[in-house]
Amino acid sequence: MDGDYIIGGVFSIHNYMHTVKHNYTSIPEPLRCTGSVDGRELRFSRAMVFAIEEINNSTELLPGVRLGYRIHDSCASVPVAVQAAFQLTNGVQPAFDTGETCSQSGSVTAVVGESGSTPSISTSRIIGPFDIPQVSHYATCACLSDKQQYPTFFRTIPSDRFQALALAKLVKHFGWTWIGAVRSDSDYGNNGMAAFLHAARKEGICVEYSESFYRTHPRSRFQRVADVIRGSTAMVVVAFVSSGDIRLLLEELGRRPSPPRQWVGSEAWVTDPNLLRFSFCAGTIGVGIPQSVIPGLREFLLDLSPAKVTGSQVLTEFWESAFNCRLGRSADGAEETVCDGTEDMQKLQSPYTDTSQLRITNMVYKAVYAIAHAMHNVMCPERNSAPQCDRFTKIEPSQVLGQLKRVNFSRNGYQVSFDANGDPLALYELVNWQRSESGSTEIVTVGYYDASLPAGQEFQTNRNLTWAQGGTQVPVSVCSESCPPGTRKVLQKGKPVCCYDCIPCPEGEFSNTTDSPDCFPCPEEFWPNADRDLCLPKPIEFLSFHEALGIILATFSVGGACLAVVTATVFFRHRASAIVRANNSELSFLLLFSLALCFLCSLTFIGPPSDWSCMLRHTAFGITFVLCISCVLGKTIVVLMAFRATLPGSNVMKWFGPPQQRMTVASFTFIQALICTLWLVLNPPFPIKNLTTYKERIILECALGSAIGFWAVLGYIGLLAVLCFVLAVLARKLPDNFNEAKLITFSMLIFCAVWITFIPAYVSSPGKFTVAVEIFAMLASSFALILCIFAQKCFIILFRPEKNTKKHLMSKNPSD
Repeated sequence: MDGDYIIGGVFSIHNYMHTVKHNYTSIPEPLRCTGSVDGRELRFSRAMVFAIEEINNSTELLPGVRLGYRIHDSCASVPVAVQAAFQLTNGVQPAFDTGETCSQSGSVTAVVGESGSTPSISTSRIIGPFDIPQVSHYATCACLSDKQQYPTFFRTIPSDRFQALALAKLVKHFGWTWIGAVRSDSDYGNNGMAAFLHAARKEGICVEYSESFYRTHPRSRFQRVADVIRGSTAMVVVAFVSSGDIRLLLEELGRRPSPPRQWVGSEAWVTDPNLLRFSFCAGTIGVGIPQSVIPGLREFLLDLSPAKVTGSQVLTEFWESAFNCRLGRSADGAEETVCDGTEDMQKLQSPYTDTSQLRITNMVYKAVYAIAHAMHNVMCPERNSAPQCDRFTKIEPSQVLGQLKRVNFSRNGYQVSFDANGDPLALYELVNWQRSESGSTEIVTVGYYDASLPAGQEFQTNRNLTWAQGGTQVPVSVCSESCPPGTRKVLQKGKPVCCYDCIPCPEGEFSNTTDSPDCFPCPEEFWPNADRDLCLPKPIEFLSFHEALGIILATFSVGGACLAVVTATVFFRHRASAIVRANNSELSFLLLFSLALCFLCSLTFIGPPSDWSCMLRHTAFGITFVLCISCVLGKTIVVLMAFRATLPGSNVMKWFGPPQQRMTVASFTFIQALICTLWLVLNPPFPIKNLTTYKERIILECALGSAIGFWAVLGYIGLLAVLCFVLAVLARKLPDNFNEAKLITFSMLIFCAVWITFIPAYVSSPGKFTVAVEIFAMLASSFALILCIFAQKCFIILFRPEKNTKKHLMSKNPSD
């Protein structure tokens, strides 16, 4: 349609270009389109016409100026799009019009289109050098935001840079980390998928496969891509493809059933109602351009009749295809009829007449209005608060280009403006293919994505989603299940980072997060629980009065002390008897007292160690045992001296009477007390937390402080015990019916055996068992002394009093 100013339009009304094999012997045929008319694209072109007619009838926008249009079909191919660009730039008139509109040349003021990114790139490279602005309604390739290469390109649809980011966040939002990817082998698909994969890697998403195809590829290419999808392990397939390309792939997938797949679609096809016939894609989700309402558009689209369409080859082809009849000529076959005018557009079910979800159509509508506003700002200066437009004013496309960068208006409630890259604000709807109650598949808006919102808040859902095969649970698409706390991820060799094995944390380490890449050691006094997902304080262990071992040892300790007291009581009550008087009652009572202390001393080894208990237990043990051994040694010397005193002329007993015996005991004990004092002053024992013997628990024990001091105490006890044992052996065969040296010999033999075996047992016993071994040695040696030395005497005193006489004791015949 002619006008004062012409706006060009380029749409992919057909999907294929007629290919001709050139023989270079004749003039090539003109480029032409083949295939059926795409009703959706036809609606886009008619929306452009509708918008121009609205503007022409407006009294506010370009009043008095009539806009014309020139619309071309690019056949979704680059060659035809290039041809259209040249025609729009140069015009098709053989000469300039010499009428009243002579100020206008044959070129257009601006261009709306193209629908595809690749044809748009070609078109922009042709018209860009002439500063002719191009406003696309459907070309989303992020590459077109480069103003150095495409300085005159604008679009009313968001860039794929935003869409790729939205799709990546959408995939991550539902926990899908293992996906397949298919794309159109075009600028739209390749650049869009590259941007998506870059965003997906940042989100930790791995791609099992990435396949490309194009509608002109042979069927074998589509079969191979379909086989890859069928044989993959990824449940989710992200498709960055155009509507025409995905249709061929879905047709190939429909020929042979495949495992259920969750499709995630780009806006180029996920809102195309023509694809809803592929029922196995129910549950598809994706991002789409928001729905809109354009008042009056539906009536305009339906306002067609045979008389109106005959003037357009494209409309004629659409009419004949829609109603299966011929216009203005006879039918070619019996199955075809002649259109008789009874055809009703109101009843026609076609993408052309479907205005229930106007998405891209609104982008066309806004593109036309953006150009009109830019032209208005150039040629309609306001005078007396009313715009005055001079339709004879010659305006250059470069002027319109400059004003397009600054347009900012609202139409039907939809804001229109461009950023520095010629892109609008990114706002998408989250759409879902859901089955209706009638069994058909519908496109349902379930949420929104707004790139202007803060990170993490871009997605907003307001309806429930359905998934592949109508499921209500979010499908799982991962290469490896998430590693629970207590494990760490180990990547599988030669596979993407999403494929890994879950290895339990090693001993002493934990992880408290899902998919932890590493395990971490617990603090020094903590240990992981059984699941190794939490560090708990290590249990503290020591020999306690509340445990069985501690109770048994304490019982024997108290029992031994009671036995010493009972023995002393028996001796005291029978202190005038021959057997008590004959066995040096003073040393016997002192020995029983020291044995009672030895038994009770073992109690200091039970319970939690403290500074005082650590110093007391070792020093008390050393001094009481030396006191005990000193008494035994004194008794042994008394036996030896007593028999030597019976020899004629011997007065040895006057050198070892009671004062000397007390001095001997005191001297030996003083030496041990001196050793213990030096030990406590220089480097005393102290309580420590033993963290090395057991990794999983803490042992409270007493450190020796000075190992030399400890072994000096033991060594001194051992020296006295050996000396006592040697003397007792020497006196064991002396004549008497009650030679105490024999009992001392046997008791010291047990005593030495216990403490000799104690040394390796003490060194090798871990934790609290070290203390238990020490207590056992103390009790065993104490019981050996008290039983071997006093048991027989108490038995005679209590049960065989007839032997408790001086005559019997002095008898040399043991049988008497």
